[in-house]
Amino acid sequence: MKIGVFDSGFGGLTVLRALMDRIPEADYLYLGDTARLPYGAKSRATVARYAASSAKFLVSEGAEFLVIACNTASALALDEIRDAIPVPVLGVVETGANAADVNSTTRDVLVMATAATVESHAYAIACAGRNLRAIEKACPLLVPLVEEGWIDHPVTAEVLRIYLAELMEQAREAALTPDTLVLGCTHYPLLREQIERAVPQTLQVIDSAAVTAAQVDRRLAGAHNRAAAAGPTRFFATDSVAKFRTLGSRFLGRPIEAVDLVDLGS
Repeated sequence: MKIGVFDSGFGGLTVLRALMDRIPEADYLYLGDTARLPYGAKSRATVARYAASSAKFLVSEGAEFLVIACNTASALALDEIRDAIPVPVLGVVETGANAADVNSTTRDVLVMATAATVESHAYAIACAGRNLRAIEKACPLLVPLVEEGWIDHPVTAEVLRIYLAELMEQAREAALTPDTLVLGCTHYPLLREQIERAVPQTLQVIDSAAVTAAQVDRRLAGAHNRAAAAGPTRFFATDSVAKFRTLGSRFLGRPIEAVDLVDLGS
C-alpha cells in the first residue's frame, strides 16, 4: 500500500510521523507545497486548484490512498480533491470531528486552529453534523513559534495560557461545558504536552495527527500486509529542499535525507 500525504508545508509531517508509527509496513509519499504556502491567504478557488494539482501529483507517483494533512485544504477543497483523483481521500478536519464525536460526553467541543481554518468554520460545521457544539479559536502565533523550535519556551507557554484562557471564557459565555479540545492544526501536536498541562484534566485533547493515523489504519484494515517490512518514504517539496530537510526533520522526529524538488506550476 502506498499512502500519499499532502500539506501546504511542514505541519503534515506530524501526521506522516503518526502514520509511520501506526502503519510502518506501508510505503509513503509526502508532498509539501512550500512554494505556494500559506494556503490560508488564498481564495477558496486557488486553494482548490493548488490542492487538486498536488493530489494528482501524488497519485501519478503511485499513491493508492491520500491523506490531506492540511487543515485549510481539508476545509476548503476536499470535494474538489476527491473529484480530481481516483483514490480514496481522508482529510484532517473530518478525522478530528470524528474523534470528537467518539470521545465527547457533554457534546461540547473546543477547537484551536489557524485563522484561515477558523474563518472557514469547517470544524464547527463538521461538529454540527455530528450533533456536537463547537467553539473555534484562532491561534495565529503558534505556527511561527513551533517553526522557530520554541516548543518548551516560556514565551510559548505564556501564549498558550492566554489563548486557552480566552477559549475557556468563550465557552463560559456560550454556556458550554466542553470536555474535548481538538487541535485543529497539524503543527499543534508538537505542543500537545504543553497544552495538556495547561488545561483542566477533565478536558481531553484530541491530537489531529494521532487520530488521523488511527482512522487511516481502520479504513485500510486488510488492505496492507502487517508482516511486510517497513517500506520506503519519499519526500517532495515545491521550494527549498534544504529548508525542508532541516525544518521537516524537526516535525518528523527523524532525519530527512533526500527531498525531490518538483514544479507544480503557478
